[in-house]
Amino acid sequence: MLFALCFSVEAQQPKKIPWIGYLAVGGVPSRRDAFIQGLRELGYIEGKNIVIEWRRAEGKRERVPDFVAELVRLKIDVIVTAGGASTWPAKEATSTIPIVMAQDSDPVGSGFVTSLAHPGGNITGLSALTPEISGKQLELLKEIVPKLSRVAVLANSNNPGTAQALRETKLAAEAFAVQLQFLEIQGPKDIEPAFQAARKGRAAAVLLLTSPVATSQRAQIADLAAKSRLPAISNQSDYIDAGGLVFYGPSITDLYRRAATYVDKILKGAKPADLPVEQPTKFELIINLKAAKQIGLTIPPNVLARADRVIR
Repeated sequence: MLFALCFSVEAQQPKKIPWIGYLAVGGVPSRRDAFIQGLRELGYIEGKNIVIEWRRAEGKRERVPDFVAELVRLKIDVIVTAGGASTWPAKEATSTIPIVMAQDSDPVGSGFVTSLAHPGGNITGLSALTPEISGKQLELLKEIVPKLSRVAVLANSNNPGTAQALRETKLAAEAFAVQLQFLEIQGPKDIEPAFQAARKGRAAAVLLLTSPVATSQRAQIADLAAKSRLPAISNQSDYIDAGGLVFYGPSITDLYRRAATYVDKILKGAKPADLPVEQPTKFELIINLKAAKQIGLTIPPNVLARADRVIR
């Protein structure tokens, strides 16, 4: 009788609701929404059977370590990071709490995992594969601006993956006989001077490499590109939503949706070290004809024909 009573009490104990921490330098609603959608597809509803602690630094990287410390003190079950700039502080803060990268341009080169197949620690997730994309972006710029001879590259050298992306871009530049002008943007205050330098250097187009600054200040960049009459390409789809001209790269929202599958597996007992890092499976080309018209640019029909989406 006593055993039956104990069993009954034990059965009535509520299950522990999973506690997730979401850490981002720049807050992009479409990515957050994609992650929530991925969780819902797996049966997780925020506020019902899962709790999410949202921490967004709004482009201020110096705030991220404090946010990580908060999440660690809360003893949450999984930390989801929105890019290398948030994965680094998370890695430094904990070696025990599982960390899921929603995207990272170079997880191995950044030192987050030992290899894509065998992560080997408490970090796993998705690679955005963006360094290899930069060469293709330069090729697209050359198609859009056939006489292109000089391109301004806006990047943050401190951002994980930038070095590899620059190597890929330089190789493509040599193949297309294009000169590169590297312009550093480490903060919002650097963006306008970078465009001034691009115009002074007679750049005919702009290539945006991945960085939290480029993401959080995408509207300002799109506006300055238009005012400077410079075609600009990005591998962040949110740039198009902010009025940018061309996006080519992996579907970032798809990566964030897929990040939820890692959270699910870890909550069910899987170890990050045993979950291979996955690469993008969906790539997109989006062209904004409104932005093209604004700078007096005609997009060649063969490029338009390849676009997954055209904004008119």
